[in-house]
This record gives sequence, C-alpha cells and structure tokens, in this order.
Amino acid sequence: MSLETLLALFLFAFTTSITPGPNNMMLFASGVNFGFRRTIPHMFGIGAGFFSLLIAVGLGLGALMQSVPLLYTVLKFAGGAYLLWIAWKIGTSRSLSEGEAAARPMTFLGAAAFQWVNPKAWVMAVTAMATYTDPAYYLPTVLMVGLVFAAVNVPSVSTWAGFGSALREWLSVPVRLKWFNITMAVLLVASLWPMLK
Repeated sequence: MSLETLLALFLFAFTTSITPGPNNMMLFASGVNFGFRRTIPHMFGIGAGFFSLLIAVGLGLGALMQSVPLLYTVLKFAGGAYLLWIAWKIGTSRSLSEGEAAARPMTFLGAAAFQWVNPKAWVMAVTAMATYTDPAYYLPTVLMVGLVFAAVNVPSVSTWAGFGSALREWLSVPVRLKWFNITMAVLLVASLWPMLK
C-alpha cells in the first residue's frame, strides 16, 4: 500500500469514525448518563466489533451480502429495530446514573455485537474494503485496513463520550436532562434515515 493510499485510508477512517452516527450518538448519551469511565467498555466494544466486521467483510462476507441482497436488507432492518429500542431507552431516561444499582451502560459485548447490525458500520466496512484493498496483496491490505481503523476508531468515538461526560454537571438539572435525552433519541432515530433508504 502506497503512502498516499495509506494517508487517504487514515483520513477515511477518521472522518467516518468521528462523524455523527448511531455509535457516536449512543456514546454521547452514555457519557452524559453514566460518565466517561463507565462508558469505556462500550467504546472498546465498538472498536473490537467493527474490527471483526471489517475483517469478515474483507474475507468474503461483503461479497456474500452483495450476492444475497435480502440478507443485507434483513440486517438493515434488524439494526434499525434495535436502534429504535435504544432510542426509546435513552429518550425515556430521566436521571443520571451514579452507582451500579442504577441503569447500566452498554456492555463491551453488546457494543461489539451491535456493529454487526449497524447499517453505518456495514457501509463503512464495505466501502473501506472495496476502496483500499489491493488485489495483488489482498490479505495484507485487508489486515492493514483493519489495523488503521483499530488505531483511529476508539480515539475518535471516545471524543463523543468525553463531550457527553463534560456536560454531566450542566445536565444534572432534571428538565435539561429530560430534553437532552429526548433530543438524543430523536437524533439517533434520524441517523437511521440515510442508511435505511
């Protein structure tokens, strides 16, 4: 992989990882509701789950999805239904969680599994593998794409949890938190629109 291609891949990984989407909306809300520390497993789950999805797409799952469009459609709608459920939970939350007895943030495994039904993650994975792999060095470039995303993804998505955590004190006022959570739920649902077309 040339230096120019590698730099383009880093830029693609960064922009797709840091821009708003289902993962980042959920991390922002989790940072507000649970704080940064309790959101760390969610962040690492996104990174691990997306890495495994990328590698699977590179090793042939992407081609299977293109040859069986119904499978991709089922995944899109399963992911959409799950996001609606998450949006409902966020939108109806009315208090900041402090202790372990309170509501819990998404787990590492839950966040990792979500990548497999996240429509934005699929679009990112298929686009990255189609654009940045080299047929002459296919397996090494599949691994390189995965490693670049692994290096860029967690720091990028962590900024959203950090922003949310920084707003915790301001949002400790119940009416502000109520409207913040409703707004985040609406944005999470809105993030589905371009992906479900």
